[in-house]
Amino acid sequence: MWLSSRRPHRLNYAVNKIAVKSGNKVSNAIKAYKKLISRVEFEWQTKWLVNALKIASLKLKKYWINTSKI
Repeated sequence: MWLSSRRPHRLNYAVNKIAVKSGNKVSNAIKAYKKLISRVEFEWQTKWLVNALKIASLKLKKYWINTSKI
């Protein structure tokens, strides 16, 4: 029978290991937004690009990056 008060050891195999989790999220978000803008200029606006720009702009808003300064 499983005891719920114990820590699940098989799920937390690297408890003491400290690693960087953020990585390059901000710079990758900026690169992706610039790439989408260049694709819109080249291919015009398709539904896929409009949706992708919406998602990319929400990511930039999440990271507090102003799109007018990019």
